[in-house]
Amino acid sequence: MEHWFAVCCKPRQELVAQENLLRQGFHVYLPRIQLKKRRRAQWVDVIEVLFPRYIFIRIDPVKNSIAPIRSTRGVVGLVRFGGQPAVVADEVMDALIKREDSGSSLHRDNRPLFCVGEQIRLVEGPLAGMEGIFVQEDGEKRVIVLLELLGKTNKIRVNRDLVIEAA
Repeated sequence: MEHWFAVCCKPRQELVAQENLLRQGFHVYLPRIQLKKRRRAQWVDVIEVLFPRYIFIRIDPVKNSIAPIRSTRGVVGLVRFGGQPAVVADEVMDALIKREDSGSSLHRDNRPLFCVGEQIRLVEGPLAGMEGIFVQEDGEKRVIVLLELLGKTNKIRVNRDLVIEAA
């Protein structure tokens, strides 16, 4: 009977491991997520592995040998508990697969860039270096921030690329 197993990969080698396991005829699942990250002074969409260093493989260990898995390029080995390969429950894998977008096969990060009330800092422009409080997103590229200016708290709208979390 086939089961899902977790495979531990070498650092940043999940795609290499996936490609090589697929070539060997294994059924492999590598969940990925689309996130917003700050790169070169602006927020961009990036695709990352959902579980860094881990991919999943579906195999029947009675019918098929699991020995070739650990010698596959990019793979460290199967995740084991007490010397036995750890089985990942079908319900867990089904829920994980159902949550991905059917068109792109990616998971989506639906969290906002900042939480209401979060302390932020402006990084460019005439107000660079000032800290304020995030209020809300205002359209696709702007955010509303509360800033202390001239002894008074003011709401200002700024480009979201100019805002980062306060350290």
